Amino acid sequence: MNSTARPTIACYYFPNYHIDARNERVHGPGWTEWELVRRAEPRFAGHRQPRVPLWGETDEASPAAMSQKIAAAADHGIDAFLFDWYWYDDGGFLCRGLDEGLLGASNNDRIRFALMWANHDWVDIHPAKLGQGAARAPLLYPGKVTPETFDHICDLVIKRYFRHPAYWCIDGRPYFSVYELSKLLVSFGGPAQTRDALESFRAKVRAAGFPDLYLNAVVWSVRILPGETAVKDPNELLHALGFDSITSYVWIHHGGLDAFPESDYDAARDRYVDYWDEVETTFDLPYFPNVTMGWDPSPRTVQSDGYLNAGYPFTPTLANNTPARFRVALEMAKSRLVSSVVQPKVLTINAWNEWTEGSYLEPDTVTGMAYLEGVRDVFGVKSY
Repeated sequence: MNSTARPTIACYYFPNYHIDARNERVHGPGWTEWELVRRAEPRFAGHRQPRVPLWGETDEASPAAMSQKIAAAADHGIDAFLFDWYWYDDGGFLCRGLDEGLLGASNNDRIRFALMWANHDWVDIHPAKLGQGAARAPLLYPGKVTPETFDHICDLVIKRYFRHPAYWCIDGRPYFSVYELSKLLVSFGGPAQTRDALESFRAKVRAAGFPDLYLNAVVWSVRILPGETAVKDPNELLHALGFDSITSYVWIHHGGLDAFPESDYDAARDRYVDYWDEVETTFDLPYFPNVTMGWDPSPRTVQSDGYLNAGYPFTPTLANNTPARFRVALEMAKSRLVSSVVQPKVLTINAWNEWTEGSYLEPDTVTGMAYLEGVRDVFGVKSY
């Protein structure tokens, strides 16, 4: 395999921009997270809010709207959407963007898609009051699931997604990523039981006619069970569980932002590069690096509250994350990745549409397509 081959560019997709029955029960008829985007206000001097989508408040469950997203992504070098995919003991959540939008889009052969099981607790922070951020917010849907639910998840994703011709596979193996290892472990009671559950998943995938499953872990907090300290050898744990690779979701998972209310984008980038050095000495699994476009979760806060450094979503924001600086970050990642011996070569980007966390490639009315143009100019376009 050519060590300088173009990396696969996989962009996280957060599907909370369509009507979902769970959201309607909590927030009222017709609610989507566009509500928070629209209501965002400047919270400090120089703060650019609200962010206004150039395409308007699109309904991602519409195949026509998703076709527009697919075309823009494919035209600008995005090879795959990694959908934040939610499934709890009582069923699915935020699935219509994928199930109706992407799978119904006439041009879905232009991009690949895969699942990142977002198996974290879903808490009521839409919006969050000061003093009741994510750590204290009411729990709506627990990330822990029963073994029976997981078994159902395995059957469902094989049938509904893995068999689709646009599903992203690595060496013929469907890619499936897990966001929160601690929740996975507690769902089964410990590493040995979790390994058995994942091996059962692999066996189902092989029985469905695939060479195997490609298991990826989003590594940002490796713990055995809640309340325990970080494991002594996270690399050994990931091997024991049978994962094939690891990656990151967003830069801020790997280094605190150093100033409030704004931290410099380049400083956050450099801290992430230090983490990249660290992860390559800690783990011997292939690591898929990340480039983050921005960070500003202030739209998820009650806008009439003060904006204090009080824990997510009341956090520092990233400043000066211009298209030019984003492009530099892409160039740095490309240079290191293409010269690495690590295979396969994959870069994750946060994110396609995390509008309420300030990290999105979709065009807004100020920067237009500039962030997407940066991806295209740095990596070029791969056609399917």
